[in-house]
Amino acid sequence: MHLLYPSDPFDKKRPDEQYAEEYEAVVAAGLEAALFSFEDFEMGFFKTSIPIPPGDSVLYRGWMLTPDAYAALVTHLRDKGVIEFTNATQYRHCHHLPEWYPLLVAYTSETVVLACDANFNQALDGLHWPGYFIKDYVKSLNTGSGSLVDTPERIAPLVEAMRQYRGQIEGGICVRRREEYLQDTERRYFVLLGQTYGATGEVPSLVTECARLIDSPFFSIDVALRSDGVLRVVELGDGQVSDRKEWSAEHFARMLSHGMSTRRPNLLTEPPLAIDD
Repeated sequence: MHLLYPSDPFDKKRPDEQYAEEYEAVVAAGLEAALFSFEDFEMGFFKTSIPIPPGDSVLYRGWMLTPDAYAALVTHLRDKGVIEFTNATQYRHCHHLPEWYPLLVAYTSETVVLACDANFNQALDGLHWPGYFIKDYVKSLNTGSGSLVDTPERIAPLVEAMRQYRGQIEGGICVRRREEYLQDTERRYFVLLGQTYGATGEVPSLVTECARLIDSPFFSIDVALRSDGVLRVVELGDGQVSDRKEWSAEHFARMLSHGMSTRRPNLLTEPPLAIDD
């Protein structure tokens, strides 16, 4: 298997600065890594820095892509005779909240999915939630006043602010019931070929349970402690475009190396494995 990273926009022989540390770590861990120009890809041209043998698989690690753009990347890979590690359907399944939410509804904040131009007052009438967390299918607004509002009347202006800051709304609007989480308790876990991994080697049972429900070879799960002490799923994402967050590049590379060298476990009978620091 090869890891595929975006190259520096000004030097196609070097990884993009954002991924340079991780690229060096995966190479040091003995994994094969290739580069491609993201700028060329956006213009419809795709070429890897080294030839990838036909029949090999490729795991993308790079900038967040829309499902359509990811499908285009898969097409380029297949045209070269190589196999995508995550197919386009699996990518969308983890990338768009409305895809994974029905499977994890018992473990995450209650959510209503609406069109961008919905009448939010009418659609949310009668809910009387303590607050509303607003995002599109992928992202929330991390600038200005943020993505939390107290009343439905404030959602439409926030959606417009999201459109202005980001240039587009992906999919539609996800209105999530506000839940209070304890400060500094959010953690990111990865699931690779069915095996769960944590940055410290410890994996909560909630993450293992969720791993059984999601059909994808590589994804991330963010969890946090709610104010009542209950562990909750905050976010799910495709592992190829998920930031490492609290993970060091070296630990992340060891996870990839370990995951690719072991068989897929039976999650119903086998406990999660830890990778040594």
